[in-house]
Amino acid sequence: MSQLIHYTNCPVCDSADIKNVLSAKDYTVSNKVFVIAECNACTLRFTQDVPDAASISPYYKSENYISHTNTSKGLINRLYQSVRKRTLKQKRRLIEKATGLTKGFLLDVGSGTGAFAATMKEAGWQVTGLEPDADARTVGKQSYHIELEDINRFFQLQANRYDAITMWHVLEHVHDLKDYIAQLKLLLKENGKLFIAVPNYTSKDAVIYGEQWAAYDVPRHLYHFSPQSMQVLVEKHGLKLLQCKPMWYDSFYVSMLSSKYKNARLNDVVGQGKTNLVASFFNGLRSNMKAMGDVKRCSSVIYIIGK
Repeated sequence: MSQLIHYTNCPVCDSADIKNVLSAKDYTVSNKVFVIAECNACTLRFTQDVPDAASISPYYKSENYISHTNTSKGLINRLYQSVRKRTLKQKRRLIEKATGLTKGFLLDVGSGTGAFAATMKEAGWQVTGLEPDADARTVGKQSYHIELEDINRFFQLQANRYDAITMWHVLEHVHDLKDYIAQLKLLLKENGKLFIAVPNYTSKDAVIYGEQWAAYDVPRHLYHFSPQSMQVLVEKHGLKLLQCKPMWYDSFYVSMLSSKYKNARLNDVVGQGKTNLVASFFNGLRSNMKAMGDVKRCSSVIYIIGK
C-alpha cells in the first residue's frame, strides 16, 4: 500500500518553521496537484504528501521523461538531445579541472540512460554508474554499451574510493536525503570532489512561471533547493561548498517546458499544451541575464563540494 510522506520539519535543517507557498501540478504523468512548502529557516522548498520510495516509480513511467527513455520525440526533446552532446563535454572538462585529473575513479549516481557515464568511460575514467530504473539501465546498455548497476549498491560501495562523484539533477529525487549525503562523504577520497546539479527556484525563470515552472516537476522532485539551503545541507554534514557553476542551457529547456504547462492551464488542457517558442526563449534569456552577475541566480546550479 502506498505511503505518503508529509513533513512537519524541514528535511534539511529540521526546523518546524515551515509554510505552504504554492501548489504545482504533475503535467507529465498523473495531472495531480501537490502542495510545496518552504522552510523559513534555511529556505528549502519541498513537496508535501509525495509517495514513499517503494511506491513512486509509476510517476516516472512516461515516454516524455527523457532521462529514463532517451526519447527524441517532440521539438523540446530533439533540442535537448542536440544540446546534450555539448554539455557532456563541458561536464567532463569541469570534472578534470576541479579534480586536477584526466583519469581516476568516478561514481555517477542516477545515471539515467548512461550518456554521461559512457562519456567519462571513453575518456579513460574508471566509472561506476548507478541507476534505479531497470528500463533506463537497459537503454544504457543498448544505446551506449555501458553496464549500469542498480542503485541499491550505493550503500555497499567501498569507502574513500572516488576522485569524483556526480549527481546531475538527482539529489532532488532522493528520499533518504541525509543518509545519501553522509554516504557520499564516506565514498569520497580526501581530496575528491562532489558535483551536485539541481534546479534553483530563486532563478528568474522560476519567478516568471510560478506554479507552472517545469523544474518543480512534482512529485518526482521531492526538494526544491535554493543556494542557501544547499549550503546548509552541505555544512551540516561536515562538507565544504567550494564553488558554484552555472548551467546556462537549462533556463531555455525549462522555459520551453514551462510554456507548455502554462498554455495547458490557460486553455484548460489535460496534460501538456503547446510551447510558445519565442516567449520561452526570451524568458530563458532573461533568466540568464539576471544570473550573469550572480551564478547563484542561474536556473540550475552545479555545486562543487569537498571534504
